[in-house]
Amino acid sequence: MDFQQIKHQIMADPMNEAFTSRNVSPLFKASKDARIAVVGQAPGRKAEETQLFWNDPSGDRLREWMGISREDFYSTSAIAHLPMDFYYPGKAKSGDMPPRKGFAEQWHPLLLEEMPNIETVILVGSYAQKYYLGKNREKNLTETVRQFEQYLPDYLPLVHPSPLNLGWMKKNPWFEEDVLPVLKDLVESKL
Repeated sequence: MDFQQIKHQIMADPMNEAFTSRNVSPLFKASKDARIAVVGQAPGRKAEETQLFWNDPSGDRLREWMGISREDFYSTSAIAHLPMDFYYPGKAKSGDMPPRKGFAEQWHPLLLEEMPNIETVILVGSYAQKYYLGKNREKNLTETVRQFEQYLPDYLPLVHPSPLNLGWMKKNPWFEEDVLPVLKDLVESKL
């Protein structure tokens, strides 16, 4: 099966009818050449409107963390983007609603099967970490990210780069000192 066939299956799934009926395409990027997969939460409103994943201040910060230009981030075939939901889930009381349950479980395995060169999956935020690390996670996101080395080379857990997490960054200076250099080196080595 190829990526276009999988995309058509996603769009034909009754679970996604509310999006397909509005001509909203699933937002992900897959490539046979991908060596890194970035797994985030779900596209935001702006990403859905522009059909460009990580097209917001969080994406700017993620690219800075990765040490990659906006142009390279979007143009390289070495980086796949597989959010936990390929559609904007809507607004919640604070921030966006979580990705829909069962979405990643249904579609990620099919896409990853077509990407045999993936060496590292970057897990951005708790939803991605819960799905991919399961019981191997630490007691919370902070401790999972702090223990990032135990998950390498298969996974690299990160906090979400949202501006809402600036307080977390200030409380956890080890993230910038210890984790980000590893992330930059990893990305550089795979491009």
